[in-house]
Amino acid sequence: MTDFRPQGYPAISPYAVLDDPEASLSFVEQAFGGTRLTVMQDDDGRIRHAAIRIGETVLMMGQSSAEWPATDLHLHFYMPDVDDIWRRALSLGATRVQEPMRRGDDYRGGFRDPGGITWWIACMGAPDTKDID
Repeated sequence: MTDFRPQGYPAISPYAVLDDPEASLSFVEQAFGGTRLTVMQDDDGRIRHAAIRIGETVLMMGQSSAEWPATDLHLHFYMPDVDDIWRRALSLGATRVQEPMRRGDDYRGGFRDPGGITWWIACMGAPDTKDID
């Protein structure tokens, strides 16, 4: 059977409708090392559809409009160094949502990127205390 999806794309990808998708695309590139796969713009230069790879995930997004208002999107992301990403995210203009802290088996925190996506970052089994500031 011929594959029914583009090569390298997962079966399910989150899709964000944002007021400023370019801000989120740039943030993902700089904070997480994301790679843009596609960006489609209309005649006015607004992003109608974009896809960016982060590890094995493809995050899709597009520009909000009267027909498609911006929606809240929260993403949970396991990574090896929460504190490094936390510092990098804040330096790139992210807003603090929750300071990194120990929760059960995870060390986790949250921030909102300049484009409007809320990211929850976590590492399983991380130490109880970290110096994040």
